[in-house]
Amino acid sequence: MKKITLQLICCTIALNFFSCTTSMKESKEPETTSWQQQLDAQLPLNGHRNWILVVDKAFPQQPGMQIINTGEKLLPVLQVVLDRIEKSTHVRPVIFNDAELQFLTDSLAPGVSAYKEALKKILNGNTLQSLLHDSVFVQMSAAMKLFSITVLKTEETIPYSSVFIQLDCAYWGKEKEQQLRKLMSSPN
Repeated sequence: MKKITLQLICCTIALNFFSCTTSMKESKEPETTSWQQQLDAQLPLNGHRNWILVVDKAFPQQPGMQIINTGEKLLPVLQVVLDRIEKSTHVRPVIFNDAELQFLTDSLAPGVSAYKEALKKILNGNTLQSLLHDSVFVQMSAAMKLFSITVLKTEETIPYSSVFIQLDCAYWGKEKEQQLRKLMSSPN
């Protein structure tokens, strides 16, 4: 009798353990959304004067910026961002980088020459405007008072490699705006 009772207790404990571990496996935590999915959700909400920053690993977290950690190198992330913007119908990129990057050499930052060459290829003819690093923060500080800034943080460790994209309207440009203002100011 003692033997049967002991066997019953062992079976009950084993069954309870098995059912707990099975339910723990089944109730796994929800999967996190990939950075590409987060970008795809954000881009349609963005518009003229919003910013998307593709930044190096040391870029500081700042209040008012939505930071998405990509876990990837900068240039592949930038390629995805530019591809997504190009496919959109409402925005186009105005691209900036740190002016300091132009002066870096491989002796100062190993790999920077290859980085700069690959960056040119990714930009594929898009104009790249340079700003001094400190002035980027001044612009971001002013922009985030009125507009959203999405930061895609990468694993890049080349200094001054960040790329800053200000979104502009894809279907309305400066020339049309000037024509409109001229029409508005002339008497009918």
